[in-house]
Amino acid sequence: MPHLSTQHLALICAATLASGAAFAADIGPSEMTLYRSDNAALYASSSDGSVDDGHAVIREQRTVALNGGTQDIVIGNLPEYLDPEAMALSFAGDSARVVSQRLLLAQGSNAALTGLVGSNVDVLGDGGQPLASGILLRAGDGLLIRSSAGQTTLVRNFSAVRATGGDFPLGASLQLRVDGKRAGSSDAVLSYPTSGLGWRAAYVATLQPGDSCRMQFESRASIANRSGRDWKNIQLTLIAGEPNFAKASAPRPMRMMAMANVAAAPMPQQQTLADYRSYTLPAPVDLPDGSVTQVSLYANRTLDCERTALYESGGNWTPPQPVLSPDDNTDGNNSVTSTLGLHAFDSLPAGYLRVLASDSRGTPQFIGEGRIEDTAKNSDATITLGTAFDLHVARERTAFHVDKAARLMDESFRLTLSNASNNVRIITVREHPGRWREWTLASSSSKPSKQTTDTLEFRIDVPANGKTTLDYAVRYHWSADQPTQ
Repeated sequence: MPHLSTQHLALICAATLASGAAFAADIGPSEMTLYRSDNAALYASSSDGSVDDGHAVIREQRTVALNGGTQDIVIGNLPEYLDPEAMALSFAGDSARVVSQRLLLAQGSNAALTGLVGSNVDVLGDGGQPLASGILLRAGDGLLIRSSAGQTTLVRNFSAVRATGGDFPLGASLQLRVDGKRAGSSDAVLSYPTSGLGWRAAYVATLQPGDSCRMQFESRASIANRSGRDWKNIQLTLIAGEPNFAKASAPRPMRMMAMANVAAAPMPQQQTLADYRSYTLPAPVDLPDGSVTQVSLYANRTLDCERTALYESGGNWTPPQPVLSPDDNTDGNNSVTSTLGLHAFDSLPAGYLRVLASDSRGTPQFIGEGRIEDTAKNSDATITLGTAFDLHVARERTAFHVDKAARLMDESFRLTLSNASNNVRIITVREHPGRWREWTLASSSSKPSKQTTDTLEFRIDVPANGKTTLDYAVRYHWSADQPTQ
C-alpha cells in the first residue's frame, strides 16, 4: 500500500469530519508497560530530540460522550512514534463499538496542526484579522475550513491558528468512527505501542574493606524518555526479557539526566509473565521528556563476591582434526584481567554493573564496569573490571614433539608470573589445550584447581614484588582413521 501523507489522509476524512467530531478526555492515571532497550541514544546526556527506539505499551483511560448512533471521535496529543495497526479503543461493556479508525501522523511543517483536524479553530491574518472560522477539515497545503453555515474555505496565506475548543493538541491524532448503542458518557481505554522509551537495569557495587570479598549492592532501573512528550502520574510496569518484534516498522525496544530520589521502600512487585519477568512500581511516576529516571528494583543489601586475577590463553574452540603444525599455539598475551563474580540473590534483569572501591582516604572510586545479562535467581554472574596494573604473565613453549607413527603429540609450556604490588596475589591461569579434543595432562609443577575436556585451570600464589613459574605438559593422541593437519 503506498504511503499517504498527512494532507491525503486529511482529505480522505474530510467528509467524515464535516459535521464535527467529539474529543475524548482523559480520566484517571494512565498505565505503561515498558520493555528493555540498550540503545545508548536513549540514555545519553548529550543528545537532543526524540529517539525512535525502545518499546512501550500505553493504556489511557478516557471518557467519551456518546450521542447514540454513529459519530466521530478525535484523540489528540499522541506520541510521534506509533504502530497504527496496534492501536485500539475499547469501551466498557457493550456501550459502543469502533467502526473504523485512522491515524494522522504529526509530520511535515504543519505537524502541530494535525491534532486540530476536526476541531473548531479561528484562522488569523498578519494583522490579527480573522480569515476563517469553523471546523478544520485539513491541515496540509493550506487549511480547509468548514463554517457553521456549511461553507468551505481553503486558506493558504495565514499568520496564526487559534483553537477555540480548549488546549492546542500536539503530536499525532487518532480519528475514530464509533457506533454507540445509547447516549451518555462511557468509559473507554485507549491502548497503543510507542517508542522513544526504554529501560535497563543499573547496578552499583561498593567493595567493602578487608581480605574477604564483600560488597554493598544497589539495584536500580534506569528509565529513559525520549518520546517527544511528557508522561505524568503514570503507573509503570517494567518487563525483563527479550520478546520478539517481527515488524521492522513498529516501535522498538537526554538533554539533562533527571535523577529521581531512590526510595528504600516499598519495592516493585515482581511477577512471572509468560517467559519473562515483570516489575510493577508501587506508585505512579512522572517521566519528563528528555530525562532518565531511576527507581529501585530491590532493597540495598550486602553480598559475598569473588575477585579473580585471570590470565587466559586460547579459547574453547576444538579443531575438526589434530593440528600438528609447530607454529600453532606458540604464545599468548601477557595481561591479567580483574574480574568480579557474584551469586544472584534474585532475578537480575540485564544491565550494567558499576563497581567502586574505597581509596586510602575512604573515598569510593570507580574501578570498572561490566554488563550483566539476564541472570536467574541462584545463578552466577561474572564481569570483567579491567586490566590489572601490577600483574603480568609471560608464556613460552618449552617443548614440542610429534610422533605420527604412534599418533602422539607432546607440548609443554612455562609461564612466568610477575607481581609488582606489595601484597601476595593469586593469579588464576586458564589454559585451553586446543590442538585436539583427546589429551591428557602429562605433568605440571602445580596441581590444577580445575580440569575439564577443554580447560586447565591453576591458582598460583605470586609473592609480593616477586615472580614464580608454572610448568606443564600435555599429550595429545588420536586414532588411525583420524586425518591430521
